[in-house]
Amino acid sequence: MYKNYLFDLYGTIIDINTDEWCDEIWEKMALIYSLSGASYTGKEMHKRYDELVEDEKTLIPKEKYTTTPEPLIQNVFIRLYKEKGVECSEEMAAYTGRVFRALSIKFIKLYDGVHELFDEIRKNGGRIFLLSNAQRIFTEPEIRLMGIYDEFEYVMISSDEGVAKPDRKFYECMLNRFNLKREETIMIGNDYITDIRGSYEAGIDSLYLDTDISPEIKGEVLAKYKIMSGSLFDARDVLFKTSKKSKAPAKSLNKKTI
Repeated sequence: MYKNYLFDLYGTIIDINTDEWCDEIWEKMALIYSLSGASYTGKEMHKRYDELVEDEKTLIPKEKYTTTPEPLIQNVFIRLYKEKGVECSEEMAAYTGRVFRALSIKFIKLYDGVHELFDEIRKNGGRIFLLSNAQRIFTEPEIRLMGIYDEFEYVMISSDEGVAKPDRKFYECMLNRFNLKREETIMIGNDYITDIRGSYEAGIDSLYLDTDISPEIKGEVLAKYKIMSGSLFDARDVLFKTSKKSKAPAKSLNKKTI
């Protein structure tokens, strides 16, 4: 029985659909900036945003990561203002980021079975952590909106650490900060590379969930457990050997089984 359960967020606990590449979104963001005195066209802003994201990655200290640096996205929003001569506070950047995120979200909801799995973990004396490739200015409000922020003993987000999965240093941040033993820890996620290969390289067991937004599998899934139904109820049953009937899988089985 594991003592520490590290969860991925998007595609594992939260079902979300976003479109950050839509021209209409960038036109709206350009209008928002222009109304504050930072004049952009949609195409100009999109291009410069992408460039600044890459530039911010180069500014992350090398000791923070091995393979996968993660920038702080509010710095990008600040620079987009400042390059047009408009001052921008941290608060203004965070708000701008949340506006951008809201424009890009098509839907967001919890997967069925989240609370039941969390309850089973706590019933068995386990600790629940979040280990997410994400930006805090987007993700913390969304976790709170879904009503699960307080379910986690700690919320570790890649933008805070300057490193992202599958980089083993991100996993080691969590292990070292809470003195977690590898053999007592399991990673639960829907991405066979970032969640599963990453945890494997960090020496941690994993459970793979094949949900609707999981990347296409093009290699070996290095997980101890594979839930090809995507169901958190099935994950609960496998982890805790319960006999309860699975309900409401996160995706259709499509001839796949646990």
